[in-house]
Amino acid sequence: MIFDVPQNAFYSILVIFFLLMTASLSRIFLAKKNPKSDFTELRQRIQSWWWMVSFLFSCLIISRTTAIILFGFISFLALKEFFSIVPTRLADRRVIFWSYLAIPIQYYWVSIEWYGMFIIFIPIYLFLFLPVRMVLIGETKGFIRAIGITHWGVMLTVFCLSHIAYLLVLPVKNLDAGNIGLVIFLISMTQLNDVAQYIWGKSLGRRPIIPKVSPNKTLEGFIGGVLTITLISGNFASFLTPLSANEGYFAGLLISICGFFGDVVISSVKRDLEIKDSGTLIPGHGGILDRLDSLIFVSPVFFHYIHYVVF
Repeated sequence: MIFDVPQNAFYSILVIFFLLMTASLSRIFLAKKNPKSDFTELRQRIQSWWWMVSFLFSCLIISRTTAIILFGFISFLALKEFFSIVPTRLADRRVIFWSYLAIPIQYYWVSIEWYGMFIIFIPIYLFLFLPVRMVLIGETKGFIRAIGITHWGVMLTVFCLSHIAYLLVLPVKNLDAGNIGLVIFLISMTQLNDVAQYIWGKSLGRRPIIPKVSPNKTLEGFIGGVLTITLISGNFASFLTPLSANEGYFAGLLISICGFFGDVVISSVKRDLEIKDSGTLIPGHGGILDRLDSLIFVSPVFFHYIHYVVF
């Protein structure tokens, strides 16, 4: 333990900050070498990463409760942004209130480690309650669309993301990494997957994989990202998680594939709504859904893989 942080998690945090420092210095170097080029967006993206990473690690280090509250707040921001971009009826406001109320309840189940209620509260009890509440309002026009939007929004932004928080309350199996290591591994691999697929796509990409949804996504970028994250995950899994190397390779495969589909699903939503970004909350990145798109799909799949293999 170093400063009450498991040593492997602590070393990982140092590496991530080193990478951010390298990115900042590289941006400064590029700006001086190419004074006529505009690096504003790159500067904003790097600065935003500094804020996000610093805040995340601070909450993880302070206490488990603080980290759980942070993820609950992230779910609130994501759900709020989701409802701000999708069409809703005036009558739906009374139903949406209950969607927001589900956030503290869901994360309360996490905090008391009640796995049974955590796993069924939203997909069963809330999903049955919300249409009943909508029926009592008496507005039937657009009912199916309205309840579908509400259900899906809560599922993505609250249920899926809450799986990250539940990683923090699982029994510790890797004492050198702790539960913080699981969260760092999940988030790092997911974000690296986005970067790897982007770099491979820009370097070798020729064939669009889903051109009507995301023209910049290529088959070469997808395959390159899958291979890269699978290899990295297998080599670092035992350092930050209870997984063996072989189990880590499969975890990387799941992360890269699910991350890709999370990205393109949210892209489909934005194309349907004819918007470029889901919001402006994070300078250089867009909205919080733009940053969480891959993580929304990866989190529950990774959690249940860990839960099945290890626990």
